Amino acid sequence: MRCLARWVLGGFLLALGALPVALYAAGDAAGAADFSQQRARLVATVRAHAAQPGSGAPGGRISPRVLAAMAAVPRHLLVPKRYRRLAYADRPLPIGHGQTISQPYIVALMTELLGAGREDVVLEVGTGSGYQAAVLSGLVRHVYTIEIVAGLARRAAADLARLGYGNVTVRAGDGYRGWPEHAPFDAIMVTAAPKVIPPPLIAQLKPGGRLVMPLEGAFGRQSLMVIEKGADGRIVRRKIIAVRFVPLTRNRR
Repeated sequence: MRCLARWVLGGFLLALGALPVALYAAGDAAGAADFSQQRARLVATVRAHAAQPGSGAPGGRISPRVLAAMAAVPRHLLVPKRYRRLAYADRPLPIGHGQTISQPYIVALMTELLGAGREDVVLEVGTGSGYQAAVLSGLVRHVYTIEIVAGLARRAAADLARLGYGNVTVRAGDGYRGWPEHAPFDAIMVTAAPKVIPPPLIAQLKPGGRLVMPLEGAFGRQSLMVIEKGADGRIVRRKIIAVRFVPLTRNRR
């Protein structure tokens, strides 16, 4: 079936044709098998990491549902070619423009903490390479994802389209402001660290929803936070573990 991924820039919505992931392995079955084995080893590494004290994982585990979603995503096709041999190492990697693709364990942990369900609509702030959006796409109804660096937004939209992620919409813009046209969201994930929780994101989160994000505190220290919005609109914050993310940048115009 032909899928579509979409990209929004300056008010224009573009439909990009998608091809099945399997086509990328044509003529290179040995390479595809090797990446599949590396992906399986990465999932095992993530599972083991979650069981360690201080991992931040609820109950010391990442759910089979999240692990299966990660096992299905070809991370090597969402990183620059020169880093493909490192794609399944449990480490962040540069993706250009001074940005990085997050460590897979942190992707798994944030996805687990988000707790999004099959029918949920999720906002992601900080598309980057599109890897986190690809993982979320296998777990929810739709992912709206915003990237402030237009070059990264274009590349992520094209890559997600080619790989068949039809329930992801990518937009180039200021994620601090959220995406009010599609709000409210069942859950929101932020993959860059602001110094304050963006009020527009709280406003766009449904009552009963959850926001997962890094937050910069005193002396530049960052903590991974879970912010829950009660049915009465009351906000409860929980600190999970210390992390290090790139800063959340803003368009001040």
